[in-house]
Amino acid sequence: MSLFGKQPPPKDGISSRNSVGLRLNIFFFGTFFIFCIIIVRLAGLQFTEGALLSEEETSRETKIVPLTAMRGIIFAAEGEQIAYSTPTESLYLTLTKDYTARTTDKVTGETTLTEKAKNNSDMLAARLAADFAKYGDPNAPKLTQQDILDSLDLDFKKYLGYVPRRIKTGLIPEEIAYFMEHKDNYPGLTIVEESVRHYDKDTVAVQTVGFGKPFKSTEDIAMYKNVRSEMKKDSPPGLMYKAEEYVGFDGLEMQYQRELRGENGYQVISVTPQNMAEKVEQNVAPVKGNNIWMTINKKIQMKTEQAILDQIKWLHTNAVQGETHPDALTGYAVAMEVQTGNIVAMASMPDYDSNVWTKDSLPTPVWNKIMNNHLNGTITSNSSGRSGHDFSSLVFMGSTIKPLSVLIGLNEGFFNTSTTYSDVGITYFGKDNKSSVRNSSGHVYGPLDPAKAIKESSNVFMIDMVGKQLYKNYPGDKGIEVWDKYMKKFGLGVSTKSGLPGESPGQINYTDLKAAGSSQAALIYASFGQQGSYTTLQLAQYASTLANEGVRIKPQLVSKITDAQGKLVKEFKREVLNTVTFDKSYWKEIKQGMSSKVSAFDDFPYDFARKTGTSEKTDRKNINRDNGVFIAFAPRENPKLAVAVVIPEGGFGSNSAAPVARKIFDAYDWEYGLDGVPKKNVAPASDPVQE
Repeated sequence: MSLFGKQPPPKDGISSRNSVGLRLNIFFFGTFFIFCIIIVRLAGLQFTEGALLSEEETSRETKIVPLTAMRGIIFAAEGEQIAYSTPTESLYLTLTKDYTARTTDKVTGETTLTEKAKNNSDMLAARLAADFAKYGDPNAPKLTQQDILDSLDLDFKKYLGYVPRRIKTGLIPEEIAYFMEHKDNYPGLTIVEESVRHYDKDTVAVQTVGFGKPFKSTEDIAMYKNVRSEMKKDSPPGLMYKAEEYVGFDGLEMQYQRELRGENGYQVISVTPQNMAEKVEQNVAPVKGNNIWMTINKKIQMKTEQAILDQIKWLHTNAVQGETHPDALTGYAVAMEVQTGNIVAMASMPDYDSNVWTKDSLPTPVWNKIMNNHLNGTITSNSSGRSGHDFSSLVFMGSTIKPLSVLIGLNEGFFNTSTTYSDVGITYFGKDNKSSVRNSSGHVYGPLDPAKAIKESSNVFMIDMVGKQLYKNYPGDKGIEVWDKYMKKFGLGVSTKSGLPGESPGQINYTDLKAAGSSQAALIYASFGQQGSYTTLQLAQYASTLANEGVRIKPQLVSKITDAQGKLVKEFKREVLNTVTFDKSYWKEIKQGMSSKVSAFDDFPYDFARKTGTSEKTDRKNINRDNGVFIAFAPRENPKLAVAVVIPEGGFGSNSAAPVARKIFDAYDWEYGLDGVPKKNVAPASDPVQE
């Protein structure tokens, strides 16, 4: 048999086992090989690329940059735009390290731009200046290279590195087209739609509407301190403010800041460890602010403003009671609807063009001109205009207090509606009765009932029947406390709750016993209006409370808020602050007494209630000066409108303040109708047909 003969086949399973072993060997070898590759790669990541990856990870930090929303409109009552914004395109640059790289001096430790970064920045500024000159408005001021470098803020004195710099606003279409087409030539360039605030050139209630400034100018205002505090607490991006963002600084612009502002959009920007921007990760569009509808009627407001200016001019050249009043330089008026509380006119004169605040800067000569009248003199005495002897808008009430004095006397039971008092023209008080007060011009009125005491404006009635009686019936200082409680129930010495920023509660002089001399003296002078200085808005609310027979309502300056599409967001209704309950006969008595003759109303077609006032104030030379005060409401029954007017140093209220009130009533009657029928809608009587 050959050794090479055919062998018998292997036993079943041996070949299969060899094949499986081979596969296992290949698998383990492959796994070992892959594992080795992973080990090598991890080592490389750890030791070779670790620092680089760590820097990249750090660079992924993001920052939020606000995008300003379009501010809402402030409308007058009939829809006229009084404060509004128009869109404008602005060019922003977000700096990269090519322009901000810095080097540190090893000796001084001072950091400065590297030579390369400085050259890049200079070239960028020069190129932008040239492009602006070529494609911009030829009539607009030209931006220089230095202007642009200042805006870039390369030393980070104004902004952090990642914050986009506004280089130019008010771009024209040619500029926008050019920069959008060549955007790649300017890394970090964006064109942003912003807005510019405008105010009606007719200067309608400018101090009431208020004005704005950039957010960066509000460090000392409490409301914005709170905003800054919230911004540090990871507030929603839409509530973040930009430094240049226009915000309300006074008036309704400030009172309704949140509603008018809307909600800012924002960009999410990734930044490097040096706080420099890398790229924009996310864009969220802003939401336009809501619109505010004032209760102020533009036509009535403008007639009120002109009436004050005309009256001041008249007082300078026309003798009243034998003398002109050249020091009457300011005037204030408020007209308030009795039933609704709506303020239809609020004038603080002289006023100014509030568009001065929308400029890039406020020149010193302009500020010097408006510094004493840019705030609302109907609610505050601070910088609200000054008369010739530096009197503010807060003056004593004078005889306009007398209806309330009589109400107090009646309610306290010191006398009743049928009491007769004999007015001899003078009364005495104090220790040994050495002090005295006379009626104006020394008048002696004889027998007076309470209504006639108001009509004739008897000082001695108020003193003997109210002031002295309070002192007698409430020992010590208690009488002053009682008087004060009555005053506050009628809104005198407390806020009107209008909500306007900076509103004064008035000046309560009768609590200063040292200045008055005694509790008795304080009550005596208070009883006829020489102890307590109040704002014109407070006087209007007081007149309205008399008209409403003790119901004090909140002055409303805004009727509604709508969104940008005109949808109603909020509506404001009549709001009662407090109610004073007196016997019905008392109200009838004082309304009957509010009937003194006022020549400015000789041909007035309505029966109306009024009270003139002439308060005295001493100037710096201790000379008494007369201030004109006037309150009224019409008609006497079912009253529609209450008016208060103050003319510091204007002389008697009947001659200085009352003529202004007459024009306000006429304007209201024309627009709305004191009897509910607007006279502008009434056709004039036709001439009789001639046969």
